[in-house]
Amino acid sequence: MTHPALPIAPASEAEEFLAAHPDVDAIDMIFTNMAGVPRGKRLRRHELVSVYKQGRFLPGSLLVNDIRGDDVPETGLVWEDGDADRLAWPVPGTLAITPQCGPGSAQMLVSLHELDGRPCVLDPRHVLSSAIAALAARGLTPVVACELEFYLLDADTARPRPAGGATLPHVYGLTELAAVRPFIDAVNAAGDAAGIRIDAAITENAPGQMEIGLTHHADALRACDEAILFKRIVHQCAAAHGFAATFMAKPFADIAGSGMHIHVSMLDAQGHNIFAADAPEGAPALQHAIAGLQALLPDSMAIFAPNMNSYRRLRPNTYAPTAATWGINNRTVALRIPAGPPASRHVEHRVSGADANPYLAVAAVLAAMHHGLVAARPPGPITLGNGYAATIPPELQLPTDWAAALNRFTASAPMRAALGDHIVEMFTAIKRHELEAYQAIVSATDHEWYLASS
Repeated sequence: MTHPALPIAPASEAEEFLAAHPDVDAIDMIFTNMAGVPRGKRLRRHELVSVYKQGRFLPGSLLVNDIRGDDVPETGLVWEDGDADRLAWPVPGTLAITPQCGPGSAQMLVSLHELDGRPCVLDPRHVLSSAIAALAARGLTPVVACELEFYLLDADTARPRPAGGATLPHVYGLTELAAVRPFIDAVNAAGDAAGIRIDAAITENAPGQMEIGLTHHADALRACDEAILFKRIVHQCAAAHGFAATFMAKPFADIAGSGMHIHVSMLDAQGHNIFAADAPEGAPALQHAIAGLQALLPDSMAIFAPNMNSYRRLRPNTYAPTAATWGINNRTVALRIPAGPPASRHVEHRVSGADANPYLAVAAVLAAMHHGLVAARPPGPITLGNGYAATIPPELQLPTDWAAALNRFTASAPMRAALGDHIVEMFTAIKRHELEAYQAIVSATDHEWYLASS
């Protein structure tokens, strides 16, 4: 698959930044690979302009590190090619100070390219750029926002740190928000410094759980860049205020999991939302997009639920979807059309865990919507009432475990066409490597259940 070239930031961006911030002497250069974990280097002030002019080499194995940071030899990018370098280039508009990290600190995102200048096909930003380009070829621009749920934890015990000492869920609790206002204020300030418009904060469905919204963007790459930076901001601000934070999909068995809800509308060449309609179910284009999302959701679960733990979140009656259902103003389905004025009609994709890679998750969502718009078929029957109680036909059932999801993903012709054979094969290799390592662990539960009884 050929990926479109992305803009490279001009050196003037770095020069103007350094002139405006003479105290900055620690700049984190951040790359996010398929596992969704930011990695990179810390640069000194005198290095910054040269990175903008010449790029900076990073090892190719970084593209295929697993979630623990281990090499994955099965990808062929470790020993077979000598762990050859790729070239990192700054992402325009992401160089910013990081007040949450102390004075003199800054950060920027980078994307990876081959040494001849071609976009690296395994960089998730380039994968997303291809999904955007496919829609652009039809004169369409997706408008995207990511909503991320997370937990604030006690830094010593790694247990939920309930806001205001609450031990029961206080959904939308104002007292609980007031108790963590210094943390929220720090997140907002860090977002402002990074050029990220952060929206409302709420307490969520369990003690210590929160959601802080991000604004919609007609630049889906920027929306995902902001999701990556937001997660980093939350971790950093939590640590600065005596907490830890986690975006793990299901950190605790007895309380709610954390999702990443992806909101998408679609603009035509004149800037009009093609999903807009007086009818609450939206225009025919929205129905076609939902049909595409339903058709490809089972095939793409490996992206939306990328870890063993991810599948613990997907349980009935937990506000986490268990089937490729859709509905209007209904939080028990996978694909929700929220209430709102006609011009705002869009779909909320509620499947991804907060542990998913935003670039890959949004790429899979946009690819499925493109699939539906091309096919122009109606979706399955609308779900009314409790989606968990609905009778689900086999084609709408989601894989319920990691191995099954990986098998379906790697065998999916539509996902290979949308994301590229190489990304499907490499992602699957990384995750099967993780699965094998996970299954080799003898846990405390093994001992508790089997040690004395065997």
